Amino acid sequence: MSAITPLVTQLTEFKVGFKQRVAPARVAMMEAATAGLEATGIEHTALREGDQAPDITLPDIFGRSVPLSDHWTRGPMVLLFYRGGWCPYCNLELRAWQQQLDALRGKGTSLVAISPQTPDNSLTTAEKNQLAFPVLSDSSLAASRAFGIAFTLPPELVDLYSNAGNELPLLNGNGLWELPVPATYVIDRDGRIVYAHVDADYRERAEPSDVIAIVDRLHNVVGI
Repeated sequence: MSAITPLVTQLTEFKVGFKQRVAPARVAMMEAATAGLEATGIEHTALREGDQAPDITLPDIFGRSVPLSDHWTRGPMVLLFYRGGWCPYCNLELRAWQQQLDALRGKGTSLVAISPQTPDNSLTTAEKNQLAFPVLSDSSLAASRAFGIAFTLPPELVDLYSNAGNELPLLNGNGLWELPVPATYVIDRDGRIVYAHVDADYRERAEPSDVIAIVDRLHNVVGI
């Protein structure tokens, strides 16, 4: 069995390649937008360790309603918020977690991903990345807002994404230029957040192996 390449390595390689392919002015604009989002303090106002996770009900890729508590009451839950299947960093993250799915399930832990895409577009993302874990649709942005990670894109990013063909109001079916900050949470059986990784820089994601170590410690403490 081949070794798993760390997610941080994959993200860094893509980031370096992107900067080599794209005009410096575009890179500078995106960097400035990321800095502006960081300056809002969203990383600190989002739900953190010790907070109670909101029990939001969302449709899966088949349109079935799924309460988040359906997963965490059966054991620890790893919850991923990603921007959408149009985001290459998100696809790298989703595929990295798919590689860890057996390890998580062996620890009695569920894995669920959420994006604002419609169920149909979420299905496309799941199929493209060959995901075997639930992918839920947060078109209403109820979950993103409840976790405190939703933000409205600035005009310069609206123009950039529109010109690239990423019409988020259509992809997400809500008419809004609003996204979640990528985030990873570990939630225990009582719905309490025991780990939170929220980073305004969409290129930064929690390393799956680090999150699994958190799950291991939780297992040892509470005997799940």
